[in-house]
Amino acid sequence: MQTGYCYLLLAALSLSALAQFVPPYTEDCRRGTYPPSGPTFKGIVPWYKINLDLAPRVRWNQLINEKKVELTSLIQVIKELANDFFPSGKLIEIVDNSLPPLVDTLPSPFNEEIKGIADVSGVPLGEVMLFNIFYEVFTVCTSLVAEDNAGRLYHARNLDFGLFLGWDIKNSSWKIPEYLRPLTVNLNFQRNNKTVFKSTNFAGYVGMLTGMRPGMFTLTMNERFSIDGGYIGIIEWILGKRDSIWMSFLTRSVLENATSYAQAKDKLANTEMLAPAYYILGGNQSGEGCVITRSRTATLDIWELDIKHGTWYVLETNYDHWKDPLFLDNRRIPAMKCMNQTTQANISIETIYDVLTTKPVLNKLTTYTTLMEISEGTFESYLRDCPNPCMPW
Repeated sequence: MQTGYCYLLLAALSLSALAQFVPPYTEDCRRGTYPPSGPTFKGIVPWYKINLDLAPRVRWNQLINEKKVELTSLIQVIKELANDFFPSGKLIEIVDNSLPPLVDTLPSPFNEEIKGIADVSGVPLGEVMLFNIFYEVFTVCTSLVAEDNAGRLYHARNLDFGLFLGWDIKNSSWKIPEYLRPLTVNLNFQRNNKTVFKSTNFAGYVGMLTGMRPGMFTLTMNERFSIDGGYIGIIEWILGKRDSIWMSFLTRSVLENATSYAQAKDKLANTEMLAPAYYILGGNQSGEGCVITRSRTATLDIWELDIKHGTWYVLETNYDHWKDPLFLDNRRIPAMKCMNQTTQANISIETIYDVLTTKPVLNKLTTYTTLMEISEGTFESYLRDCPNPCMPW
């Protein structure tokens, strides 16, 4: 099983290197794809309220009750993939026996929230914890912040997830995104019946990857591939080094507690983390937009909008913007080509959706697209698909 999977993976890598710049795996920049419809659109992401006034252990109950079947199905697929690589079943045994005691080492409210999700779903606590760990190491994305000629700021992202996690030969798709789409939800986090922040997320996952603090800032997080990556941080955490924060927990903490673009930027740039990341941050004033490139311990670069010098957008995939992307995975150049063809004069929610619908920016890993515009409070999320022919990533 493992040998066959390795051969398939090598074949996919070889074909991708050849195909990524060749039609029909790439294409001219799309136009007129908004409002979403057609085969790349799988539905509008539903909304749920999370009441922050409730105790952490029960605040997810309604959502998890509604999504427990879908969550259980995804966890089962993750376990099957783990058993493909470790047929003895030892890995899941370790997850079920060794991870539950570590939940108490997580900061509040995340520890109690994960316990509550396990209570309601019936999924073993260690497996809920595993589900939350996955996002520290398997997220591949495209995020951008752009400013139009009137000073309006737009922030958007494709969330691509599940790289190398179970290729379904029959359906030409990755297994994990297929099971994640039914778990994708928009969340309105409220305190005293007032919105604190909004997020697109997966039911059962307590960190945040995409969000808006209405009227103040927008935020997305992309994984940063690095030798000193998330695996190292997770191992250190398991072994007892717990002075760093999970990158998705930091995203949520900033969305929940920061009250300005400057405050959010400072927190994202100066907090020690378990995994390297890119934080893509947009504000509510002209020029407030940046990509913060993080190692686990330091900020390596802050790339900012600079309207006077022609930088009207910043765009991040999963590679340092001052370096060439991996030759097997060049979503950056097609995305920037489409942004440049659109021009600042014509940038809008509609044209940004066009950019994020163009292959290979849209690919087999793409689970959802979120579109945000801070001045009007626009927050829209759509489930996505990339029918054949389409790049695996």
